[in-house]
Amino acid sequence: MSFVSNSTGSFFNRSIAQMADLREAIERTRTQIATGQKIERGSDDPAAAAQLRSIARRGALARVEGDNAARLGQDLGSASTELEAVTALLQRARELAVQAANTPTGEDGRQAIAFELEQLSEELFSRANGTTLTGEPLFSGLSSDPAFTRDALGNVTYNGTPVSGAVPVAPGTAIDRGLPGSEVFQFDLGGTPTSAFAVLGGLAAALGGGSPDPAGAALAALDGIDAALDTASRAQTILGTRMAWVEQIQQQQADRGVALAERRSRAGDTDTAEAIARLQQSLTALEASQAAFARVSSLSLFNALR
Repeated sequence: MSFVSNSTGSFFNRSIAQMADLREAIERTRTQIATGQKIERGSDDPAAAAQLRSIARRGALARVEGDNAARLGQDLGSASTELEAVTALLQRARELAVQAANTPTGEDGRQAIAFELEQLSEELFSRANGTTLTGEPLFSGLSSDPAFTRDALGNVTYNGTPVSGAVPVAPGTAIDRGLPGSEVFQFDLGGTPTSAFAVLGGLAAALGGGSPDPAGAALAALDGIDAALDTASRAQTILGTRMAWVEQIQQQQADRGVALAERRSRAGDTDTAEAIARLQQSLTALEASQAAFARVSSLSLFNALR
């Protein structure tokens, strides 16, 4: 009788354990359906959990790279906008220089031209010290100070670094964030270093009475203005190329984001149709187990043997 009693106890224990396992599986499947996630703990599927962690790390890095690319695109766009304005004002300065070089232009006319050139010089200085949307200087390179400073005599000096620094925007890819002002507003003229500020300021001073031959000074200034225009146009081309590069990178980032999302879904998302089918199977199995347990437990011989 002891053997029979032990067998009866084992039956009860096995049946209860089996039904408990089924209930646990049912609850786990219901949770997977409700949350859309098939992994609650890493122990549920260690390989898939490791894959999800790897995808999460790659996703976090991708978000940083995406933010970098977005800010870089904004900064390059702001610099390009400033240079468009600089090119326009230099072209206007050239028109004024040609007009001033015309001998019939009288003194009053040259004074008016000198005044407009002074205004253009002020705007040029302001554009050269333009800032990003977050208030950082566009043309200072790695410096956070204004790109150009001006002393009491009106002399303009570059105050930034000779490089702009690169921004990581993709695995193994970094793009320079802009151009230092020394490459945008300064150049050599006949082997002598000068700048757009010096050319416009010198012409304005000559036409305002600082030269015995204002027409000749205006004619001579054309070479400097043309050099300033060439330098600004070259800078615009460089910025435009980088902007196009950033746009291409952003498209690639979007494609990688879709691929990561698909990998994440395959590794961690619940297959709803499969989970519902599994839930129905588990419910049916539990119902059958409960019914079988009830029938066996109610047998008179079984009760007697217990």
